[in-house]
Amino acid sequence: MPWYLYLALKQLFPTGKRLSFFTAISILGVALGVATLVVTNSVMGGFGYEIRRMIIDTQGDVQIRARELIGQSGPVLATVSKVPGVVGVTPFAEGVGMLEYGRKQAFPAIMGVDVNRVNDVIPLNRFIRVGSLDELDDDTVILSSQLAYTLGVQIGGKVTISSPLLLERLKKDEVFLPRELVIVGIFEIGHQQLDSNTVLVTLRRMQDLYGLGEAVHGINIKIADGLDADLMAKRINAALPKQPEMVARSWMDANAEFLFVLQMEKHLVSILLLFIILVASFSITSSLLTTVVRKTREIGLLGALGARPREIAACFCVQGFFIGVLGTACGLVAGFVFLNQRNNILELFTKLTGSQETLERFYQFSKVPAHIESSDLVVIIVGTVVIATLAGIFPAWRASRLKPVEALRNE
Repeated sequence: MPWYLYLALKQLFPTGKRLSFFTAISILGVALGVATLVVTNSVMGGFGYEIRRMIIDTQGDVQIRARELIGQSGPVLATVSKVPGVVGVTPFAEGVGMLEYGRKQAFPAIMGVDVNRVNDVIPLNRFIRVGSLDELDDDTVILSSQLAYTLGVQIGGKVTISSPLLLERLKKDEVFLPRELVIVGIFEIGHQQLDSNTVLVTLRRMQDLYGLGEAVHGINIKIADGLDADLMAKRINAALPKQPEMVARSWMDANAEFLFVLQMEKHLVSILLLFIILVASFSITSSLLTTVVRKTREIGLLGALGARPREIAACFCVQGFFIGVLGTACGLVAGFVFLNQRNNILELFTKLTGSQETLERFYQFSKVPAHIESSDLVVIIVGTVVIATLAGIFPAWRASRLKPVEALRNE
């Protein structure tokens, strides 16, 4: 082992002590910065990951919409199904209606799905908590969990649904009676807004409620794993008939602005929290400078014995490196332990403050998601170690500049 490496370790871990005070403070500062970065990146990345997953699980990888309605969806479905890379297609119709149970009313979003095709694109079976999607027909309905709880309905109960078409018919002195449907299922996606305000009916029932005839509002498409959604949207657009004006858009293109805001928030928070690491690096610099001042005579003695300036400098740079490595390791452990207990901590916090409903309303998730990209983790680890190593450069430069004779005269 080179002497300067041995001396660096001895200064960090003096004989008879596990850790010097200055070393412990420096490692703690780095560890806190790393733990904060890991937790913040994981939580921010978790929200982004869950939102992306939710978009794909509820809308598919690619979605086709027309300027108005898609009148004949059958030929379009057949055309799109033949595009290489497409593994599933399903039409849908959507709108807002009035749902009534007893004397309670709600105005949820109503989604009409093709029961025979929907699971090829959207994994609705995975979200059904009570009942079954197989029981959904033109006389039944499936409610989201929070909506069912708000109305106080259960499986087998009957609800009345009406749409804005009722008002249009009344203007023409026509009668359009609300439809009474039996509840056969309750689903939960995990997103507060969808779980509190969504109703699933068959495509035919939705077409009846809105007077669409055979028309649909759009087509959801699932592509094979590993394929680029934007590239597949271009292929599908090339295969679509020009009339009516239909456009296929990838889930990223359709939600580009929202996804950009999420990514920007994540990067801005990471940049702001990076200042914690920078503050810790000044702590490392300060402690190493103190060591240089305290050990001026020893450094002069090393020079007198033949130590070269770059070897003396390396002694202090290595100390910064080891502090960075140890602080990063401790920070990673602390960060992942916190993430493992994040929902328990959040539950305790919301119980003490009574803010569970507020968090769900604004952040849309009942639990705190966590997901960190391996690239982000590498950047945190490498960046922290590099910053800590660079923090030792000025003390190292100061030590290497000491002249042996002047250093030995130091009192």
